[in-house]
Amino acid sequence: MPPSQLKRLKASLREQGITGPQKSKKQKKSQSKNAGARAQKATALASIRESFNPFEFKHLSRPKKHDYVTAQPQNTKTKVLGRPGVTKSHGEETRRKTLLPEMSRKNKVGGIVDRRIGEDDPTMSLEDRMMARFEREQQRKRGGGNVFDLEEAEDEVELTHGGKTLRFDEGDIGEGDYDAASVSGSSDGEEDGFLKRKRRRDDEDVDAAEGAAEEQPERKKSKAEVMKEVIAKSKLHKYERQQQKEDDDDLRIELDKDLNEVLAALRGHINKQPAPEVPKEAAKPENAIHPDRAALLAGKSRDEVDKAYDARVRQLQLDARAKPTSRTRTSEEIAEEDAAKLRELEAKRLRRMRGEESEDEVEPTHTEREDAEEYDDAAAFNLASRISQSRPQGVEDEDDFLLDDLIASESEADISEASEDESDIEDDTMAVDDDQDDEFLEYVRPESAKREKATNGVPTVRSKLAYTYPCPRSHREILDLRDIAVTDLPTVIQRIRALYHPGLHADNKNKLADFACALVDHISYLTNQTPPAPLSVVESIVRHVHSLSKSYPSQVSTRFREHLKGIKDNLTPGQLTILVAIGSIYPTSDHFHQVVTPAITSMARWMGMAFPRSVHDVLVAALVGATCLHYQRISKRYIPELIRCIRLSLQCPQITKKLVAAHAQNALKAADLWSKSPAFIEIFTPLLDPLAQATQTNAVQRLKILIQQARLNRRPQELHHHRPLPIKTSIPKFEEEFDPNEHYDPDKERAEAARLRKEYKREKKGALRELRKDANFIAREQLREKKEKDRAYEEKYRKLVAEIQGEEGREAKEYEREKRARKRNR
Repeated sequence: MPPSQLKRLKASLREQGITGPQKSKKQKKSQSKNAGARAQKATALASIRESFNPFEFKHLSRPKKHDYVTAQPQNTKTKVLGRPGVTKSHGEETRRKTLLPEMSRKNKVGGIVDRRIGEDDPTMSLEDRMMARFEREQQRKRGGGNVFDLEEAEDEVELTHGGKTLRFDEGDIGEGDYDAASVSGSSDGEEDGFLKRKRRRDDEDVDAAEGAAEEQPERKKSKAEVMKEVIAKSKLHKYERQQQKEDDDDLRIELDKDLNEVLAALRGHINKQPAPEVPKEAAKPENAIHPDRAALLAGKSRDEVDKAYDARVRQLQLDARAKPTSRTRTSEEIAEEDAAKLRELEAKRLRRMRGEESEDEVEPTHTEREDAEEYDDAAAFNLASRISQSRPQGVEDEDDFLLDDLIASESEADISEASEDESDIEDDTMAVDDDQDDEFLEYVRPESAKREKATNGVPTVRSKLAYTYPCPRSHREILDLRDIAVTDLPTVIQRIRALYHPGLHADNKNKLADFACALVDHISYLTNQTPPAPLSVVESIVRHVHSLSKSYPSQVSTRFREHLKGIKDNLTPGQLTILVAIGSIYPTSDHFHQVVTPAITSMARWMGMAFPRSVHDVLVAALVGATCLHYQRISKRYIPELIRCIRLSLQCPQITKKLVAAHAQNALKAADLWSKSPAFIEIFTPLLDPLAQATQTNAVQRLKILIQQARLNRRPQELHHHRPLPIKTSIPKFEEEFDPNEHYDPDKERAEAARLRKEYKREKKGALRELRKDANFIAREQLREKKEKDRAYEEKYRKLVAEIQGEEGREAKEYEREKRARKRNR
């Protein structure tokens, strides 16, 4: 165990000879007279004191990393890098001398920056001026005092402004300068120099009154006299402002005379000839008019111009005023009017069926009946017609329909209403959503159906339709609607949606939501019938579902998913129609969709498990494959089950030529979609043999070309073909006086840059260290000042409290003595 500090101190004192055997008085006296002995003793004590303080010296934290041998003798003693204590005390003293005075003068001492040095000397640059000002400032600081102190007679500096000396002699006060005697009578000093110069005039009466007032003793003015003076001054100021305004107007008129010449000079057409001299009498005519008015009268008489002006005024008076147009109706108001119109027509139809006649109904003539029969409104109901196609021209969404489309033209009510103004009915459309889908269900119509619609020239025979129907809320209620032909379903759906518009009643939203779900079931029902419903009717119903799905997305998507759950091994026509309708109603390019994603999964599962053994299976596989490719026309996701289904379908013995062409077309569409896939060769190579066996030469050639292009794009990676480079060899450089602490970089610029970076880093660290020390010093001084202020405040507070308490005690004692004295006297 090492010895204690006390033992080490005693041993050090004993070794240095400071302590030891007791000395006699003679030895002590002789030692006290010896100065060398005293200095030696002081040095020994200082060394002992330093050796016992481990923080007094700064050494290396660890020895040198490399041991090397040099010709010079090495010093084995530990090198002292610094004295932290001495450095800290020195820095503290320096801050007290420099930083502390600045803190005490902060926000307390003002000054004037002398910018007169070199301001009129063009030979001095900006840096020279700044240096001269800095030198003058340093001289002022070293010499003490202020150069602008007017009380000091030594080193007097003459004040200047703009290069001119500022003097305040009596002779230098000009006419317009400040004069205390001239404004002695002014109470608020509002008057400027210009008005004073204009108002100065020799007024003998005023001078005489002032002389008399000076002889008499001053007296206090009454309130009436003060108010009279104020009113007089106010009137005088008003008169002077009026005179100044008139002078400005005269000057403006004089300047306006030369306006034409100024404009001509600005346009580059200045007149080189001098203007003729105008006599002063003719310079300003008596009846002066505005310059614009003079330009209007140029070349015309005044009577003609006045007549033209009066004619323009009368014309403006006779102009018709703009009238406000009718207010644009809201969608709820339009729906309410259309529903009321349908109910009115239904009431008239029922009266006609009962044989009743109303006053406003007139029996149409034979000619009117023939005209009504010639009019074909089948296009308004999305029916085949010899006049138009399945929808009216310009109507692409089932929300965009006219009220006339809901009214049968051959009815008597339509004839009776023909004489009324139809402009309002034609303009009010029941638009619920503005989104238009130009490619809506375009791929659903096969070419045969389009040709059939184009060649069909016989109009369909329609039954008498009612104008109002109850809103079906289930598929069973739709089937309960009797006496309605299949081709009339779009018209009935339109009328139901018009009668039960969501803006007419709060319950209509729930009714239309259930009605949309019932229409989804009815789409599957119509295509499962034998024979199936016309394609135009199914397409129109799908369009209605598409329109309703925008307002009720949750209910419609739930009903579609219920139909997708029923898809199993054998696909029905209704299920195929549901899959096609999903691709037309919902966006198929989303990463995940609540209806499209289950539909794609269902089709992929069916294609992965199907084994086509009949013509029906091959036909269904072709339709499912086309629908799946239509889903991926934008997202281009890879579906491996489709390639498997195409290959198995082409190998089926019962396949026909038309079905082979359909599957080949699906294969080519898939190749176009997935041409950028890195696995294109492996995906489509298995389809070459089945297509070649099915004699699809064009498809095989197309696939071979695409496979060749994919093979070229998928070349393996290779290294650069360059000549081999030998390894660079160099003779090592030997340094005779090598020092591991120094750098031997042959590049001088790089070595200099490294040295500057090192120096910058060292200086930055030192500056940050000094800033932190300054901040700590400022914080300590502020805390000390705060404590001093608090201590002085507390001391003053205690003195005041003691003084108040002493005074209260004396008063209390005086009160008690007075009280006792009164009792004794009583």
